[in-house]
Amino acid sequence: MTKAKLKIGITCYPIRGGSGVVATELGLQLAKLGYEIHFISYNIPFRLREYIPNIFFHQVEVMNYPLFKYPPYTLTLSAKMAEIAKGCGLDLLHVHYAIPHAVCAYLAKEIIGEGAPKIITTIHGTDITLVGIDKSFKSITEFSINNSDGITAVSNYLKSQTQREFQINKDIEVIYNFVDTDRFSPARKMCNRNRFASEDEKMIMHISNFRPLKRAEDIIKIFALVIKDIPSKLVLVGDGPDLSKAKALSEKLGIDDKVIFLGSHNAVENILPCADVFLIPSQEESFGLSALEALSCGVPVVGYASGGLTEVVEDGVSGFLVEIGDVSAAKDRIVDILSESEKLQYHRQKARERALGKFDARDVVKHYLNFYEEVINDE
Repeated sequence: MTKAKLKIGITCYPIRGGSGVVATELGLQLAKLGYEIHFISYNIPFRLREYIPNIFFHQVEVMNYPLFKYPPYTLTLSAKMAEIAKGCGLDLLHVHYAIPHAVCAYLAKEIIGEGAPKIITTIHGTDITLVGIDKSFKSITEFSINNSDGITAVSNYLKSQTQREFQINKDIEVIYNFVDTDRFSPARKMCNRNRFASEDEKMIMHISNFRPLKRAEDIIKIFALVIKDIPSKLVLVGDGPDLSKAKALSEKLGIDDKVIFLGSHNAVENILPCADVFLIPSQEESFGLSALEALSCGVPVVGYASGGLTEVVEDGVSGFLVEIGDVSAAKDRIVDILSESEKLQYHRQKARERALGKFDARDVVKHYLNFYEEVINDE
C-alpha cells in the first residue's frame, strides 16, 4: 500500500524578504514532489506567480471594526489556520518567522484539540535577533517556540543566537536555506547586459530591502573606491527605507551616473547572472539568501563576515569576506576578483559549485521531509 503524501499548511509573510522567499520556494518544491500545500496568509506570496498543481492559497480576511484600534490579524489568522487545518486534514502547520505565526499556530492547535496538526516553526533571523528579544515580545516568542513540535533555524549562527537569547527546552534543527539551482543558473541570462554596462565595464550588483542592517551607504562607499581602479557600474535592486541614503551619497560623491536603481523585481534570477560580483556588506545576516542566489548564478560574493553569511560564502574561494565596516578591504577584494579574467572565471566556477554542493533545493528539501517525518512520528 502506497503511503499517502503529507498535507502541509505554510504560513509566512508574503512580501519580499528571506523568510517569505524560502517558505514559498519550499512550498513550490514540495508541490512538485506531489505534496498538497496550503498557503495561509493575508496575501498571496509574491513568488507564486502562476498556477501550480497541488498548491492552494487561503486568504486571511482582516476585519475592520470600529471597536478595534488596529485590525486583529493574529486572531483572524489563528482562526483561519484552524479552519483550513481541520477542513483540509492537514498533517503539519509549518510557520516561518516566529512572531506572530508560531503563536497563531499554537492557538489554532488549541482550537482544534484532538487530531490537530503538528507545528513546525522555522526561525529566520530578525524574529529572534530584533523583534523577539524586544521585552514586549520576548516571553511570547519563547513560549511559542517551546510549544512548537519541531524547530528549525536557517544557520548555525541563528541557532546559537536563539539559544543564547531564549530558554529553549528542545533541540533546534539547522536546515539551511536553499536555492533552485536550475532556475538560478549562469546559463539563464535573460537580461541585456549592454543596457547596464558597456563592454569594457564590470557590473557589481546588490539586492536587498535596504533596511539599516544592509548598510546601504557602505555599498556606495565601496563602489566609489572600486571605480577608481576598475571601470564599473553598480546595479541596485530592491527598495526600502535606506535606499534614499544610497542615492544621496552617490550624488554627493559624483558617481550617480554610474549607479543604476532598478527598484523591486520578482524575477531576480533573470538579472543576477549578468553581474560580475555580488556585494553584501551587511551589519548582520542570519543567512544571506540573496548571496546564495548569486552564488548559484555563478557570481562571486564580497561582503562582511557577519553571522550566517560566513556559512554560505567560502572566504577566498566562492568570494571574500572582510571585517564589518572595512570598505577599503572590500574594495581590494572586488578589484582582485575583477582585475584578471582567469581569476574571475575561477571564482565564478567556485561560486556555482558552492551552491550545487551544499545548498541545492533537492537536497535541502529532503532534509525538511526527513524532519517532518521525525516530528509527525514523535509521540
